[in-house]
Amino acid sequence: MFMISASVFTVLFESQGAYLRLAIPNADIRRALIGVAMGLTAVILIYSPWGRRSGAHMNPAVTLAFWRLGKISNWGAFYYTLAQCVGGLLGVLVVEAVCGDAFTTAPVSFIATTPGDAGATWAFVAELCISALLMCVVLMVSGSRRYAKWTGWCAGLLVAVYITVEAPLSGMSMNPARSLASAWPAGNWSSFWIYLVAPVLGMQAAAALFVRRA
Repeated sequence: MFMISASVFTVLFESQGAYLRLAIPNADIRRALIGVAMGLTAVILIYSPWGRRSGAHMNPAVTLAFWRLGKISNWGAFYYTLAQCVGGLLGVLVVEAVCGDAFTTAPVSFIATTPGDAGATWAFVAELCISALLMCVVLMVSGSRRYAKWTGWCAGLLVAVYITVEAPLSGMSMNPARSLASAWPAGNWSSFWIYLVAPVLGMQAAAALFVRRA
């Protein structure tokens, strides 16, 4: 569902000839609006019955961080990761079937995450930092009796801010399953390693810091 939402909103705002692309010529404003839409999507999914049932990880890097903290079993981590990757891919394939060229061709291009003009190094650093910060916030807020109920809103706010501010550096993935879902049907693997490694390292670093503080 997250990938369907991300794909559809990107098509609406960024595909060639789209009404919203023509009506809002400023790319920064369009990106901010997509960020708000995706932040709200994350919040809705987190607090939905499905999200409450599963914990709403939606991200192998998040799952592995909780596995590192002993909050999920080895097999649990495996099946969560499998479900996240398969679900993300299915979402992209659904949008490809419905939207066709508007989704698969430039500038949308399967919403594949690729480094910006600053290059692969800065994309890696950016993904590492945003992933670490997100996990730090999630662990601190969810561990607070007073503020735990706001964890989903904090995560959604960070997603919105990251898409608005950080996306020009890396495309804002923070999620190996999300990048895999786009890279596979697009056949674009050139920078996939960044989105596989950096989010996991960033969130593992946040988990390690949490353990030390505890």
